[in-house]
Amino acid sequence: MPARKMRVELFDSEGNRYTIAFEGQITRDKALRLLDLVELLGGMPGEGATSGAGGALASSNLSRFEKVRLVIKKSFPLIWFSSKDVQSVYEQELKEPIGLSTVSTYLARMVNRGLLLRTGGSNNLKYKVAPNIPQATIKQQLK
Repeated sequence: MPARKMRVELFDSEGNRYTIAFEGQITRDKALRLLDLVELLGGMPGEGATSGAGGALASSNLSRFEKVRLVIKKSFPLIWFSSKDVQSVYEQELKEPIGLSTVSTYLARMVNRGLLLRTGGSNNLKYKVAPNIPQATIKQQLK
């Protein structure tokens, strides 16, 4: 199989451009690692459009479960996180308290629904957003 190329460009809030190039055997895992690196360097595209979303979430009619789900999607789209991480970000973003047991319950429900992946022991659970796997469709050819 020939070597493939992947290039990611991102701009920070000051207008600086960062270019990351990858050449070789590209797998889904390697691409996700590269996107993790992009997130660490400065965030994902469209991040500026969602900044300040905490205030909008706090005043919305969403349930706590939905607010937790949206905080996870915004703050942890590609990386592993703990229930304590979610609690901290939730309280910073929404300026409202949430119990660690409540967060843990919601994370367990999200795992059961297939929205999150879980790993680790009972006292050190880590979660990650489950990848969206498109449903395969089979088309039958008529002769």
